[in-house]
Amino acid sequence: MTSPDVTVTIIVHNDAARLPRAVASVRAQTHAGIEIVISDDHSTDDTPEVARRLAAEDDRIRVIRLPENSGGCSAPRNRAIEISRAPYLMFLDSDDELPPRAVELLLAAHREREVDFTMGAVRRVRVDTGRRSTWMPHLVAEHRTLEGIGEDPRLLFEHLATSKMYRRDFLDRHHLRFPEGIHYEDQLFSAQAYCLATAFTIVPEPVYVWYIEPFAAAAAASISNQRDRMSNVRDRVGVQRLIDDFLLGSGHEGLKEDKDFKFLKHDFRLYAGDLPYRDDAWLASFAEIMNPYLDTLSPGAYGRLPRDERVVLELLRQGRTAEVRLAARGLGHQVAPRRVTADGAGVPYWGETPPTTERARRELDLSELELDTRPFPAARFRHEITDLTFDPGAVLTLTVRTYDPGLRLPVGPQRASLLLTPGRRRMTVPFRLDPVRPGLFTGTVRLGLASASLPVQGFDGYRHPLIRLEQQGLANSSVLLAPPDFPTRTARVPHHTVTVEPEPRGPGRLQIRWRPVGTTARVLGPMARRVTHPRLRNAARLVASVLK
Repeated sequence: MTSPDVTVTIIVHNDAARLPRAVASVRAQTHAGIEIVISDDHSTDDTPEVARRLAAEDDRIRVIRLPENSGGCSAPRNRAIEISRAPYLMFLDSDDELPPRAVELLLAAHREREVDFTMGAVRRVRVDTGRRSTWMPHLVAEHRTLEGIGEDPRLLFEHLATSKMYRRDFLDRHHLRFPEGIHYEDQLFSAQAYCLATAFTIVPEPVYVWYIEPFAAAAAASISNQRDRMSNVRDRVGVQRLIDDFLLGSGHEGLKEDKDFKFLKHDFRLYAGDLPYRDDAWLASFAEIMNPYLDTLSPGAYGRLPRDERVVLELLRQGRTAEVRLAARGLGHQVAPRRVTADGAGVPYWGETPPTTERARRELDLSELELDTRPFPAARFRHEITDLTFDPGAVLTLTVRTYDPGLRLPVGPQRASLLLTPGRRRMTVPFRLDPVRPGLFTGTVRLGLASASLPVQGFDGYRHPLIRLEQQGLANSSVLLAPPDFPTRTARVPHHTVTVEPEPRGPGRLQIRWRPVGTTARVLGPMARRVTHPRLRNAARLVASVLK
């Protein structure tokens, strides 16, 4: 092809197994005028051979190979830009795909109106569960053209370079290339593209399929899933500093608060969910890298965060690592603190002593949580498992400690229930919480997992038990936090194996998984899935409507 309309670059490193799928998704595009550049970052597996075979099958495919491994995405993308022949460019990772109409849709948006780049929705697919979702759906919900990022700074959250089609002359005019030698290159590249573009168009249709493997082995995990490495933290902070320098040098300092908020709400938040599981040495190293950068962010960005997240950040900045773990557990699940302390004016603060600095008073002030006044169904409690035994017969005995910092529960025994819903039928196991002191209760509950009522076709999935409290006819249901280090236990129950474990990340809830075995797994489950297939359900509805 002498004059392709679009060059799609597929970067690859030691991914011979998935490269053909990525290439096939580009070859299957409804728009045929495509050049495909496979940019191999010096793979040492069968990738070079696979790439050559694919090129032999389609004369639209060209292969380049870097002389040595660059260790990132930037160099293979930049080398491909240099040899691309089309006026429009797209980027694809070898473990992802393009939907069939991706090129057609983005190119049509370019031809509809002269813009510097076009972008669309990203469909995320969980490899372990098959669950599908849309990345940042509120930002790509409608077809629109923006005259610069200032019209919607929220788009800084959508920092993927792969969801966009760029004009080649736009990239060349601004010398816009991916930064080499550092990870999270998409964030700087996209921030620069947003700021330098005079106009760009968004289409709501999916233009990229992003496969997510949250539990991939360490050696195969994506950069985003290597958050335990200090190099990962340094790279993420390093890119943010480069973005700050660019905003200041290009006259876009007015976007600094929006960019700071994006960092706190997205980038830091990814680490926050892991903090309860990090040891003191890790937390100290993390704080050493993170805190100097946190000190450069605008107070307005902190003020836009939920209070729970502001507390975690402030405790980290103060070096209160034990409390960081407590505060980070349950983020996003309305979990109360263990203890609240009021100052002389009655203002409630996180922890056991009132803060002494103006910043700490601002960030640790819990007044907005209304711990003592919000309606009981929305009241905040903290339920923690302090002891757990797994007895024969898949009987789980839990000692539960309930913290009530808003003093919503009267001193005295409290009626409580443990709720668990495998399949569609809920188990309700009542137990009693006895007072230890005002604001603290403890109780024991026995949960017989073998007695759970499961569907005939079996149940394959996770469930996280809740604790329900009742007061004056009103009910409150809250998550149950598990010890982060108790050993995983597995037992056999009717037609299933059941596994009890701590949730491996995030809030750290008690997690129970059922997996069908035997005839249920081999016959009944597949039969039920066929019967409930959307086409069969639609056919059944059609027949029912005709017979009316």
